[in-house]
Amino acid sequence: MHSFFNWYKLNGQVSPCPKRLPLSMILVAWLGGTLATATLAMLGSSVELIMILGSFGASCLLIFAYPASPFAQPRNVIGGHVIATFTGLVFMMLFGIHWWSMASAVGTAIALMLVFRMPHPPAGSNPLIVMLGAVNWGFLITPTLLGSIILVMVALIYNNLGKDKQYPTYWW
Repeated sequence: MHSFFNWYKLNGQVSPCPKRLPLSMILVAWLGGTLATATLAMLGSSVELIMILGSFGASCLLIFAYPASPFAQPRNVIGGHVIATFTGLVFMMLFGIHWWSMASAVGTAIALMLVFRMPHPPAGSNPLIVMLGAVNWGFLITPTLLGSIILVMVALIYNNLGKDKQYPTYWW
């Protein structure tokens, strides 16, 4: 008799754990994430706007440690953040802030990012950020859109320093 769920699958070890990135790549990712976050924080401070979104930290991990990843490409970073934040705002305005509206907004944001071919895993948290912060529609522009564009701009400069580097791997 077969059960619906096979507990043996929880054992893992289908594949070995990936090797650690070389120290040079770790340092490059550290510096890229630091510079991008500093850029957003300093810019926000100088114009008295919030330019940092909690999920941007995870975006920096992808953009600077794994810049060739499909999830790190400009359309995915910007589009994923905008789609997910917009979804959170729509659900919050239509249904209020409840456990089920948060869950539905996250699921819908995931589906929409996939439909539009702009998945960006860190953006999956944006509907929760929107609802937990009870933000307004301006949040879609600042920090979401402008902040994600600035992240990509920093990545365009930083990830193209050196002759063997190229970012992005595609735009559209």
